[in-house]
Amino acid sequence: MKTDAVRGHLDGLLLAVLETGPLHGYAIIAAVQERSGGVLELRTGTIYPALNRLERLGLLRSSWQSVGERRRRCYELTDAGRRALAGERSAWQEFTTAIGAVLNPAPSPGRAT
Repeated sequence: MKTDAVRGHLDGLLLAVLETGPLHGYAIIAAVQERSGGVLELRTGTIYPALNRLERLGLLRSSWQSVGERRRRCYELTDAGRRALAGERSAWQEFTTAIGAVLNPAPSPGRAT
C-alpha cells in the first residue's frame, strides 16, 4: 500500500495496536502488518519518530525492559492516548463514510441505474 495513504493515519494505527498492552517497536510493526493481513508494512524509520512524538504529547509512555542481554523500549497507552484513540476511530468512521458516499453513491430514488 502507498506510504502516503498510511501517513495521515499512522497515529491511529500505532495507538490501536498498543490498546491491548505494551509492545516494543518491532512488535508494533508486526502487529500492524498482522492486523492488516500483510498489506501495511511500516518501517522503523517511520514508526520511531511517531512513537517519540506521541510520547512527547503524553499519549504514550515508554519504559526500558531487559530481554536476556538486550534492552528494548516498550510503549503503552496513557489515559490521554485512549481518549485520542477514540477520537481517531470517530474521525476514521466519518472519513470512510464520506469517501464511500463519493466512490459508491447510493442510487437516487426514481433514477434508473
